[in-house]
Amino acid sequence: MSKTYFPEVGDRIKYEGRDSDNLLAFRYYDAERKVGDKTMSEHLRFAIAYWHTFASGGQDIFGLPTFSRPWHSAGTAMDGAKETLDAAFEFFQKLGVNYYCFHDRDIAPAGATFAESCENLEKIVAMAKEHQKSTGIRLLWGTANLFSHPRYALGAATNPDAHVLAYAAAQVKAAIDATHELGGENYVFWGGREGYDTLLNTDLKQEQEQFARFLHMAVDYKKQIGFSGQFLIEPKPKEPTTHQYDTDSATTLAFLREYDLMDHFKLNIEANHATLAGHTFQHELAVASIAGKLGSVDANRGDLLLGWDTDQFPTNLYSTTLAMLVILRQGGLGSGGLNFDAKPRRTSIDTVDLFHAHIGGMDAFARGLLIAQQILDDGVFDEFISERYSSYAFGVGKEVMEGKFSLEKASAWILSNGEPSRRSGRQEMLENILNRYLEI
Repeated sequence: MSKTYFPEVGDRIKYEGRDSDNLLAFRYYDAERKVGDKTMSEHLRFAIAYWHTFASGGQDIFGLPTFSRPWHSAGTAMDGAKETLDAAFEFFQKLGVNYYCFHDRDIAPAGATFAESCENLEKIVAMAKEHQKSTGIRLLWGTANLFSHPRYALGAATNPDAHVLAYAAAQVKAAIDATHELGGENYVFWGGREGYDTLLNTDLKQEQEQFARFLHMAVDYKKQIGFSGQFLIEPKPKEPTTHQYDTDSATTLAFLREYDLMDHFKLNIEANHATLAGHTFQHELAVASIAGKLGSVDANRGDLLLGWDTDQFPTNLYSTTLAMLVILRQGGLGSGGLNFDAKPRRTSIDTVDLFHAHIGGMDAFARGLLIAQQILDDGVFDEFISERYSSYAFGVGKEVMEGKFSLEKASAWILSNGEPSRRSGRQEMLENILNRYLEI
């Protein structure tokens, strides 16, 4: 990498502490600081989203690209892919992150034929492998872009045309191969257009069965090649389709159970998708976690005044703290991580803005981690919750949980014991306690 793409950062973003006024330094993210039994970098396995950070031109649904990136000026598409790869690994090293994520078409351009597309991907993967070897940076997960090309206008796995499904399956095979070759720790399925716009032309049962068969084919191939990474599904309720089949955590878990896929997948939860589904980020994480299926996180946020996926950087401390409470309670994300599926605003046109954006997100999660760990150490919410449900540890409550209670028993017991007393949920008090921790 003889060419420098980010001269504004000479070496590496450093931790300088909360009193630092250096805007290109971390105030809370100290990679080697121990929090509980792990370092911050072990808790917060940050990954950079290749598509937003390097492939995006700043376009949105209303406007043309606004970014002019030095790695976008190469003569051919493959030359551009090579320069983008160089720029990406320079950025990873200067920011001090250990992981990245990509779609197949982010890192390698589509060719005139499927064979040429596969050849392009193989060439760039070979280069990425050398970059990983020389830097120690790893692939958190790969995936296939099954939503941008016109062939996928009606979906990929759920497309009414079997020819399209077959093309998507072939593309996923190549993307899994690429992920496997690069030692990816996970592979993500995000059904960008796996849904419908109107039921007037849609067979719901047929499309969901197609989707299930598609995923089973992927599971079979994973076993065949010995890919040890975790398969992940990323829920999203809408946009670009009116209704997607993987609407939220609960819907996706029900789908996996129905089609005998539960043992093979975990969920990749995105904050912005949670709010688009009408849930909080914490809710979606918790639903996945209690099922033992919280695998990884797309760390971003949405604009609650807008009805689409704005993919902003996660700078809301309430959100990051509550997220880290769920993650810490389940003992971490395992092979998963915190992928910044986020992009600077289209008016933030300078390459240095990429550093400011990621620094803000990393500091927000680092601070959320510290606060969440202190809350758990103090046990204040856990003690309250335990006491709130304490009646299920003995007597009638214990019988209910052990399956020894019945409607007949309930009738007789209430005749003897009458009306239950009422207890306050103390919501305002608990919110005040949380606010006190947020002052740390």
